Amino acid sequence: MSDIITKAVEALSEKIEGGFAAGVAKFVIEGEGAIVVDGDGVRAADDEADVTLTADLETFQGMIEGEINPTAAFMQGKLSVDGDMGMAMQLGSALA
Repeated sequence: MSDIITKAVEALSEKIEGGFAAGVAKFVIEGEGAIVVDGDGVRAADDEADVTLTADLETFQGMIEGEINPTAAFMQGKLSVDGDMGMAMQLGSALA
């Protein structure tokens, strides 16, 4: 597992304390790997998910740091969403 994924898991764990009860979401960081967020918490994994959000490293870091709004990233084509859009919006709210 890359250092980037390890740090991303730590950062997401702080943002989404107690897990994500709405379902299973996966972040794919292009060229780095994947992170799964669910009711059990945050972990490096590439499991099946209800929604998959894909972005480059810069966009992902910006969303985690609060510098990039996930909805704006989606509208600008910097974040792609595959699956349950409602769940993606809930996850975006959790990151804010």
